[in-house]
Amino acid sequence: MANQGHDLPLYEKIWVKRKFQRVIDTLILVLLLLLLSYRLFSSNNFTFPWFLAFICESWFTFTWIVILNTKWSPAVTITHPNRLLLRVPESEFPPVDLLVTTADHVLEPPIITVNTVLSLLALDYPTNKLACYVSDDGCSPLTFYALMEASKFAKFWVPFCKKNCVQVRAPFRYFSDIATNKSEDSLEFKQEWLQMKDMYDNLCQKIEEVTGKTIPFQLDGEFAVFSNTDQRNHPTIIKVILENMGDLLDGLPHLIYISREKRPQYHHNYKAGAMNVLTRVSGLMTNAPFILNVDCDMFVNNPKIVLHALCILMDSQRGKEVAFVQCFQQFYDGIKDDPFGNQWMITFKNIIMGMAGLQGPFYGGTNAFHRRNAIYGLYPDEIESERKGKLEEKILIEKFGSSKEFIKSSAQALGGSAFSANDITTFNFIEAATQVSNCEYEYDTCWGKQVRKTETNIFFKQN
Repeated sequence: MANQGHDLPLYEKIWVKRKFQRVIDTLILVLLLLLLSYRLFSSNNFTFPWFLAFICESWFTFTWIVILNTKWSPAVTITHPNRLLLRVPESEFPPVDLLVTTADHVLEPPIITVNTVLSLLALDYPTNKLACYVSDDGCSPLTFYALMEASKFAKFWVPFCKKNCVQVRAPFRYFSDIATNKSEDSLEFKQEWLQMKDMYDNLCQKIEEVTGKTIPFQLDGEFAVFSNTDQRNHPTIIKVILENMGDLLDGLPHLIYISREKRPQYHHNYKAGAMNVLTRVSGLMTNAPFILNVDCDMFVNNPKIVLHALCILMDSQRGKEVAFVQCFQQFYDGIKDDPFGNQWMITFKNIIMGMAGLQGPFYGGTNAFHRRNAIYGLYPDEIESERKGKLEEKILIEKFGSSKEFIKSSAQALGGSAFSANDITTFNFIEAATQVSNCEYEYDTCWGKQVRKTETNIFFKQN
């Protein structure tokens, strides 16, 4: 019976039967084709208005055919984390790098980024297997200050969430739920809840006071690197805020702040450029085989999301065919019945589920788990056939750039070998990470072409 459990798939794709909907959609297509036939064969006066109407109706018919093909066989994916836990010991879970991007401390207030980071640090996953990298394209000392304060709060917040099995681990959502502190909860929990609420309120107050001042604080000490910097003209700034020394299970994940170099004469490629830098920097320090990228205004509403994603990525039968797994955005505090369609319910139920039945939706830009070797240009058939031959150093330099440390880590990622961080210290990590964050680093390389493609042209297979 035990062997039978190990043979079961870690995830299943279930096709949704919509016979009635198929009949209606097909009927609409027939009516559109009849309309085109009527336009084409019943009129001898081919005037400009006729031609314009025919073009519009033809385009609408073509669009309907595309939509019909997309939504014909919708599917949903069901994962089985319990099977994964039985099959893979917790000590053998693969590391996961968490990449967060923010660009403007005014449009994206630091408290929002803080909540996103806290929800990631508190994931139900071994903390020594997680590393969170925050890219600040605004080069704001306020964002760095907020993360510093959040790291202090995280030392209490993360144990509280795991001890009490908190579902939503973004504090602002957790404490805004009026049903959180229920009457049937124990006295000990209520006291802890009130204590955490006070600590979070103090954190918010500190951040709000700083962001509300014209001159928030003196740029000295840890903040000296932010002096004489401009949002679009500054050197690379990398700060290790939290470091899990000793690989402790009960510690906190790594937390690294990154503001890549920007110069007016170099195009920074917006979020795609920031993601490239995060990929390289994380490859130097932790080089996890899987990467989760989220925007700063997203938070995790399921603390076991990593296990759900690994069920797909680590499935022994079809896992290696999957380059990335994503969870589409869901929005809170929406208007009742969603009259304006802001929740994208029709899109999810028809288009997205339909694309999942074909091959998989396109990459949405956030909330996605990626294979690092797929980002580096390794195709699914190469992963499946385990083509792990060593690449020549010259080819690696042309593809990944001139950093020897990063070439070494990328070769390990492409070869599927475990990453060893024995020779990585905070000092040489920052030195090497600064090099790969240089605004000139990607020139004459494959970054943005064959490596880490931009958001709009990633169409890897996804289940």
